[in-house]
Amino acid sequence: MLVLLAGIFVVHIATVIMLFVSTIANVWMVASSNLGPVSSGLWLLCNQTCEQLQVNSSDEPSLKAVQAFMILSIIFSVIALVMFIVQLFTLEKGKRFYITGAIMLVCWMCILIGVSIYTARFTGKMAALTRPHHGYCFILAWICFCFSFVIGILYLVLRKK
Repeated sequence: MLVLLAGIFVVHIATVIMLFVSTIANVWMVASSNLGPVSSGLWLLCNQTCEQLQVNSSDEPSLKAVQAFMILSIIFSVIALVMFIVQLFTLEKGKRFYITGAIMLVCWMCILIGVSIYTARFTGKMAALTRPHHGYCFILAWICFCFSFVIGILYLVLRKK
């Protein structure tokens, strides 16, 4: 049981770190231009230097929503990690980690909403550049989506023995 708890704890920490990286780094979309590689994230557009991401007025609410949901997912993931540690030492034997699991599933839902909005609204926005494709931050966000779902379900069914 201790090995299972330690494994879940390690995967949860890895998920938190990957959420931080995917939200902060600016490599959600990557393309090539005459001046070299261009990467776009949630905050900046980087070519040789980085500048604030310019979006048109119809896409700005979508970008703000993606930013907000990704930040919320980090917050809920950290809260779930703290709640897991608290419940690990305060729960009686045979009790389940319901609160931790519920918070982690809220994190899962925030990641789903944020990445889905980004996929729907910003995937084809770099069409003027050569060979646009998704960057590692976008992929990390989807990996965190999977991990947070699995962790949330495991917390809900996991009993402290």
